[in-house]
Amino acid sequence: MARRAAIEIDAVVLRRPGRPVGVERVRLDPPRADEVLVRVAAAGVCRSDLHLVDGQLGEGRWPMVLGHEGAGVVEAVGEHVDGLSAGDHVAFCFVPSCGACRPCRSGRPTLCETAARNSAAGMLMDGTSRLRARDGMLLQHGLMVACFAEYVVVPAGGAVRVPPSIPLWEAALLGCGVVTGIGAVNRAGVRVGDSVCVVGCGGVGLQVIAGARLAGATTIVAVDRTVEKLELARRRGATDAVIAAERDVVEEVRAIADGGVDHAFEVVGSAVTIRQAWDVLRPGGTATVVGVTPKGVDVVLPAIDFLSERTITGSYYGSTDVRVALDQIVQLVVSGRLELGEVVSDLIGLDDVEAALERLRSGEGARSVIVIDEGLARARRAVEP
Repeated sequence: MARRAAIEIDAVVLRRPGRPVGVERVRLDPPRADEVLVRVAAAGVCRSDLHLVDGQLGEGRWPMVLGHEGAGVVEAVGEHVDGLSAGDHVAFCFVPSCGACRPCRSGRPTLCETAARNSAAGMLMDGTSRLRARDGMLLQHGLMVACFAEYVVVPAGGAVRVPPSIPLWEAALLGCGVVTGIGAVNRAGVRVGDSVCVVGCGGVGLQVIAGARLAGATTIVAVDRTVEKLELARRRGATDAVIAAERDVVEEVRAIADGGVDHAFEVVGSAVTIRQAWDVLRPGGTATVVGVTPKGVDVVLPAIDFLSERTITGSYYGSTDVRVALDQIVQLVVSGRLELGEVVSDLIGLDDVEAALERLRSGEGARSVIVIDEGLARARRAVEP
């Protein structure tokens, strides 16, 4: 049975783009019939959060509680919710598909029109919010989750069960960075023996590298501006590394990959890096754009290049059914084939989010994880029979 009373919680609030974020005491209304209340254990700080802070995502409706990548424990469920119960460990899914729009019916739930419309407006799937400031002002849900907070209310489809054997500070990465990166590799169709270049080795790019390794790619070239991230990339499976600031990226990658790669993944979100991903391809290769570019950015490609049958495409949120993909990824984690924690550069508190966003803006570190409930975040239990 759903909790009926509103509660007061600490949450990280963005009042306006371009302003520092801060922790505020806010009111969270109880879940409705198709929703769940989750006690948040941990949350990852993603570049998409930075895009919201910088005003590059959404429809400009503020203030907003940030956070979309996280994990926690279900506290209460609405009366129409099946498959989730109080006590379940869950990772958040920020595109809980409606199942009725054309993309959902055609098997492309990450392009759900209902989710896209309401997420852009900072609302849940029914077009309303459960968050208010102490003065009564309506607050937006950042990318339909708002998990830089002690508790969240999300649609039932926005919470995916994960085994309690995975510590929640690691499980927090599953619902965005991991499924986005590994899903992009699946979308591109990387095969055993292929050559791959990954431009941008942050939280998502490192997961692309891991996905390419799991897919059997034999040459995986990591490109980034920082030595720290390139060292992480090698640990994730990169065979070669190129420091973007010191070399001609295209020339270097082509030399490593015998003239060009079969697959290039752009995981930065800029016209320059998209063009680099295109230029490092061999004839017949595919560039997959994963990074989120700011509004108004255009990319120019030489039309003559299409005669070599090169392809460019996009991948949003892994281009997959996230619930199915997470089940498969969890099996990789449980079996020891995929390590989650090694991409985490630091563990922080809610009060440290502004500093973490600034580090992200400057390119430092791979992934900061906010530990909101330390007892829950670090707990590891045996898998129940």
